[in-house]
Amino acid sequence: MTINGQLALREELRTLKSEDRPTIIKAIATAREFGDLKENAEYHAAKEKQSFVEGRIKNIESKLSNAEIIDVTTLNISGKVIFGCTVSLLNLDDNSKITYKIVGEDESNIEEGLLSYKAPLAKAIIGKNINDIIEFNIQDFKKNFEILKIKYI
Repeated sequence: MTINGQLALREELRTLKSEDRPTIIKAIATAREFGDLKENAEYHAAKEKQSFVEGRIKNIESKLSNAEIIDVTTLNISGKVIFGCTVSLLNLDDNSKITYKIVGEDESNIEEGLLSYKAPLAKAIIGKNINDIIEFNIQDFKKNFEILKIKYI
């Protein structure tokens, strides 16, 4: 996990515990005042939301306790694509350029240029060097990329 990924999970955990949890507790208390819990839709909706939030809290706490935080700025690696680095690629088929930061699963967001290390493209480029050509198969066709730049930020 990158430092930014860890910070995002910690912020989500803080929000779940300090904002969402108290709101749900109030919603459950309010719904109980309506009477018969068997047919109380508000109560069941609040309990379902509570279950989701508590599950997410446990999931995040588990991920954070087991995560290895990688700060690429402290590593002495140059010229190779590794987890946490930002890679600029040239699509040799149409001459378009794309840039991705290789990140953990929880922080990946392709629209923001955050590519999971488990994504097929990330697997194809990890360990490669600047100017390497990568032949990448996507379903029934091939794409060719050249690594233009690698940044460790």
